[in-house]
Amino acid sequence: MADSVAADEQKFSMKEVHDSFKECLLENKEVSIAQYAAGWRELVRFMNSLGSVFSFVSKDAVNKIQILVNFLNGENGSHYVTIQSMIKYELENELVDINKRGSHPESGCRTLLRLHRTLRFMELFMERLRTSTEDCKTSVMCTESYDESLARHHPRVVRAAVRTAFLILPGRDRFFTVMNAGTPEQVVAMLGDALPLISEVYRITEDVYAQHNLLEIP
Repeated sequence: MADSVAADEQKFSMKEVHDSFKECLLENKEVSIAQYAAGWRELVRFMNSLGSVFSFVSKDAVNKIQILVNFLNGENGSHYVTIQSMIKYELENELVDINKRGSHPESGCRTLLRLHRTLRFMELFMERLRTSTEDCKTSVMCTESYDESLARHHPRVVRAAVRTAFLILPGRDRFFTVMNAGTPEQVVAMLGDALPLISEVYRITEDVYAQHNLLEIP
């Protein structure tokens, strides 16, 4: 029984994604890093539920999430409560490698930027899943989402390997089952509730990074 309960607790929950990204959005359009990390943990669970196809994303995401959590729990954690406070603190204290990788390859700003780029990929793919029909190919949806987001940040050899891996993706029904949100209609409804929150978190993050010229930090 205990093993069964533990297994259930490890299942991906689209509702948890919804709730985490909702709680990300604080007053004055600030974004909570703790809830951002919580939402990402669920997205990693989603990817891992589908086997090794998304490991090129999920393994890196796990590492990046832990870096952010370490900052949040560290001696300067009060500066890492929100994305905005983190950017302010790291820039003021010259903790970000702006033009080339140097002394701070794992700065909070650089770490979160990598998750931010991947979040766009996940958002685009889930939106395609939401609006798809039963005969739509997940490999095509995923490739299109990748090409519109992460592809430009990867070297050619990685892009080729990723696109090849997408060819073995399971069908749309498998993705809907993994989401644990009920019937296909209920899954679509939950995605419809969650994706605007993810989109808003992405937009705010994109804007604040752009304001500080941080979107292309190495």
